[in-house]
Amino acid sequence: MNIFVAGLSYQITDADLKELFEEYGEVSSAKIITDRESRRSKGYGFVEMSNDEEGQRAIEELNDAEYDGRTLSVSVARPRVEGERAPRSNNRGGGGYGNRDRNRY
Repeated sequence: MNIFVAGLSYQITDADLKELFEEYGEVSSAKIITDRESRRSKGYGFVEMSNDEEGQRAIEELNDAEYDGRTLSVSVARPRVEGERAPRSNNRGGGGYGNRDRNRY
């Protein structure tokens, strides 16, 4: 079972995340997602547990639990659709009106 974990402290490591979930069963992998450029944590990660019952128990007990001073959000990870990316800001500022309203007045 692949589990999504959000609300993590930026200081949490892969090993810390694995240790947290090992209380509920065997953890195949634990990965904190980091920014490509800065290598800093984005505050979320994924845990793979081999036993679905243990994974479900971990989700039920850790969702909304406090860990390292932060409230966790834990759920079954949705499969990533090929080519799907999170929406990005165009970082161009303004109100999103572009040039279309510039000459209106």
